[in-house]
Amino acid sequence: MTTAGEAAAPERARREELLERAAALRPALRERAPLAEELRRLPDETEKDFHEAGLFRMVQPARVGGAELDYGILVDIGAVVGQACASSAWNLINLGCHHWMLGMFPPAVQDEVWDENPDALIASSFIFPAGRAKRTKGGYLVSGRWPFSSGVDNSSWNMLGGMVEGDAPDAPKEARLFMLRKEEYEIIDTWHAAGLRGTGSKDVATEDLFVPEHRTLAAADIRGGATPGSAVNPGPLFRLPLFAVFPYVLSGAGLGVAQGAWQGFVESLRSRVSSYTGAKVSDFQAVQIHIAEAKSCIDTAELIMREDCAEAMRIAEAGEAPDIETKARFRRNGAFSVSLCTRAVDSIFRLSGGGGLYRKNPVQRAFRDAHAIAAHIAFNTDAAGTTYGRVALGLPPDNPIL
Repeated sequence: MTTAGEAAAPERARREELLERAAALRPALRERAPLAEELRRLPDETEKDFHEAGLFRMVQPARVGGAELDYGILVDIGAVVGQACASSAWNLINLGCHHWMLGMFPPAVQDEVWDENPDALIASSFIFPAGRAKRTKGGYLVSGRWPFSSGVDNSSWNMLGGMVEGDAPDAPKEARLFMLRKEEYEIIDTWHAAGLRGTGSKDVATEDLFVPEHRTLAAADIRGGATPGSAVNPGPLFRLPLFAVFPYVLSGAGLGVAQGAWQGFVESLRSRVSSYTGAKVSDFQAVQIHIAEAKSCIDTAELIMREDCAEAMRIAEAGEAPDIETKARFRRNGAFSVSLCTRAVDSIFRLSGGGGLYRKNPVQRAFRDAHAIAAHIAFNTDAAGTTYGRVALGLPPDNPIL
């Protein structure tokens, strides 16, 4: 008889192996970080490294050769890679999580993508109001222009959100995801950004494109519990409430940026002396206090991220779906935990003084990347706080895709 612990042992081993492979890439990623910023996209060498290490497939269904690890691996891998290069981490976990999302789509489109290439990369933009769709025979006519499609240059597919018009003028619109091949949309080079410069988060556009029904997924079908893809991917990973836990797709990059900035700063401080007094900076009590506070923020953020991911998996493993308060709490915690990471980076940047302004100092990139990450709507504490506050007060949520 196999116990639960014995059954989990191979998964833990695969998890640790992927984390070790990710850590082994850090020196090369750190060296390539300026190149990623210059290219404004994921360098080809980095994409190749991620493929060879199997990192893109960390949450892909096992039935097509993926690792199908627990949801928290996105946070952990994102943090490991983010310590070296935030843009590379952002692209890795962003593109990697789309294998998980595709596993919730109808099996026909899963087969279409993975039978052709199980390593296929899929970009996305989940800004639903940016897309417009009309029902037609066998599918939908889709039009729109979507911003922030990270990793689009490296991808052969794109997962785009849109609002489907109702059958009557006053009928409610339906939020739906659409899978498009690369040749079916235009890439518009808009990504000239201050932070996360290496993510290639460009605009994409299409006009009156026919998308067959099997390449679409209603947002209402991915709120927790069985999904259209559950017929072939029965694991708990594919029963998670997609947009409730969505912040933890990307939060690991913010955690890694903060961890890397803190570690680099502390190491440099051990031998640093003040330019004005000649005193050892490490002897300053104010510096010691701020270092402690920054690390407290980072450690607290990590605990929140890991526990929420573990809780979401426990609920899915029990065959249940979280209630709306839990979903709103996941969104609240996701935003708050990243704000703690940003706060830590801000403190480290201030402590770096004038030296932190130079481009050769990686702390300036950490500062820019941390604020770019915090600008994502998933990490907007006002938006997430409003949703949670409404639910806590007995009001209906203002986020329709939860």
